[in-house]
Amino acid sequence: MPIIAPYGTWTSPLSARSVSAGSVQLSRVILDGDDLYWLERRPEEGGRGVVVTRGPHGRIADVTPIGTNVRTRVHEYGGAAYTVSQRIIYYSEFADQRVYRLEAGGVPEPLTPAGQWCYADFTVDPARPRLVCVREDHASKSREAVTTLVSVALDHPPAAATVISTGHDFYASPCFSPDGSRLLWLAWRHPDMPWDSTELWAADVGRDGRLGHPTLLAGGGDESIYQPGWAPDGTPYFVSDRTGWWNLYRVRSGRAECVHPMAAEFGRPQWTLGTSTWAFSDTSRLLSAYLHGGRWRLASIDVGSGALVPINLDVEPSDSIVATGTHAVFIGSSVGAPDAVVRVTLATAMVETIRPASTLTVDPGCLSTPEAIEFPTEEGLTAHAFYYPPANRDFTAPAGERPPLIVVSHGGPTAMHRPTLNLELQYWTSRGFAVVGVNYGGSAGYGRAYRQRLNGQWGVVDVADCVNAAAHLAARGQADADRLIIRGNSAGGYTTLAALTFRPHEFKAGASYYGISDLEAMTRDTHKFESRYLERLVGPYPDRRDVYRGRSPIHFVDRISCPLILFQGLEDPVVPPDQSRMMADAVRAKGLPVALLAFEGEQHGFRKADTIVRCLEAELFFYGVVFRFMPADETSAVSIDNLDRWEPRPCN
Repeated sequence: MPIIAPYGTWTSPLSARSVSAGSVQLSRVILDGDDLYWLERRPEEGGRGVVVTRGPHGRIADVTPIGTNVRTRVHEYGGAAYTVSQRIIYYSEFADQRVYRLEAGGVPEPLTPAGQWCYADFTVDPARPRLVCVREDHASKSREAVTTLVSVALDHPPAAATVISTGHDFYASPCFSPDGSRLLWLAWRHPDMPWDSTELWAADVGRDGRLGHPTLLAGGGDESIYQPGWAPDGTPYFVSDRTGWWNLYRVRSGRAECVHPMAAEFGRPQWTLGTSTWAFSDTSRLLSAYLHGGRWRLASIDVGSGALVPINLDVEPSDSIVATGTHAVFIGSSVGAPDAVVRVTLATAMVETIRPASTLTVDPGCLSTPEAIEFPTEEGLTAHAFYYPPANRDFTAPAGERPPLIVVSHGGPTAMHRPTLNLELQYWTSRGFAVVGVNYGGSAGYGRAYRQRLNGQWGVVDVADCVNAAAHLAARGQADADRLIIRGNSAGGYTTLAALTFRPHEFKAGASYYGISDLEAMTRDTHKFESRYLERLVGPYPDRRDVYRGRSPIHFVDRISCPLILFQGLEDPVVPPDQSRMMADAVRAKGLPVALLAFEGEQHGFRKADTIVRCLEAELFFYGVVFRFMPADETSAVSIDNLDRWEPRPCN
């Protein structure tokens, strides 16, 4: 018989340590002949990136040696930090941001000189001894970094890279045609982000490697292009949202034609470089991941007829797909299994797990299954979310008790909540919390018009949707209206702080992970990639300085009426630590319970296992104190200011 115990006090099989061990991040799958490669970011090794391979006989081994860290700082969020050709690894080393070559069994050799440069998004020229990649030049301290496409010689290392395309603020996704005679790439300018407007360019490649006759193939205006590439016959393919949905296109006789029109997303926001959703398996068929109803699916598309045939799988393809005539390989996950490198046999749809992000086995009776929900929100609109009820087969709550609800506001804000297994989220549901991951207006996955709901309305639409998701669940009896919590990281941290400030009576506690509290400071003190992002989300600065100040929680702390805990990396270049410090100081001065945990060596997004453990345990301790329950876990206490001066108020 299940033990009767209040929500939040249940004993969970998921410890904070096991969650951190299960947070290995998998990315960047590459096929090189019969060898498969991918990148692992390992919290237990300080968050370092390691290239791993599996050979044709199934042996898995690290490729990059101990002491290396495969990671780039291009666009600050990085991505596409390595490539492989003929078993030679080319990668960006985080310590000095130089490009290195690593042959099997050898020692890394630098290909670029030391300097103020960062490199990413490598492609090997099939006809010439060189790499083409994106480079950021940080040499000038008086202006922002200069981003270009460059050529890196493979036969004269280390040598300065040669610029082959310049003039745009950003570049991404260079890729050669199969014979090396043409090059595709993406480019865009401030204030656009890549999901707002990008341009797809093509150029001839001369015998000397120079680009000739650059031509704009697609994009610009209100069109976002994603993942350009080539068919085996040399036809350019790409993803465009020109109809309001990211669909697959190709260029024939100078005209772009849609391969398979569909009200679904075949692309994703390019926060990091090198992501992919499609790949050719043979000359007549490509495999593509597409997003419909908030879930990713896999399909085979006949490029001649455009016919799409879904491949029914339990696993969702989340990123980085490659293919052969018989198999598809990608990073995938499901409701009951975490991210993994998986291989799908196309003839049978059989799934083989090659490398899971976690080997932790969790009793299915302690896993919460998400329910897709739609709910009414402001302006008569509908918003989307996934609701996770408390789940632990060993416990049940006292009759009549409703669970505390954690409203999760995802980062980005142009991103989305994925309803696949997330051990951090299950950490909460297995202890008796309900959770709702809100895909508020502005989230990806529901078409361009849904993404654009946030234009000019950041801090308004996202906040309203989080508030209305909580109210909807409380009205349905699936959440305790007196124990509504909001938490989020980065942009989700801003939504958290804005909700607590501008809708102060809706939530009873909040947790901000490196959240933005001062929008003006964000415009003055952040990295190039996001330096003009807020022009679309808020308005032009300084012309709309009044809006920036009016939506900055730091100026309205007197409105906050509930406890707050903040977490911050001290080396964060995206959200400077002062933002969290100022917020904590202001809440402390008001006399509300507040805690701030800051971490040396952490940047934007925590990577170290010890940090992840400390944050989860501290957050649980904080909620226990705030809502007067005793968690089953033995955790270290958190210093909470003003606790002796605070008495919880009943829900209005």
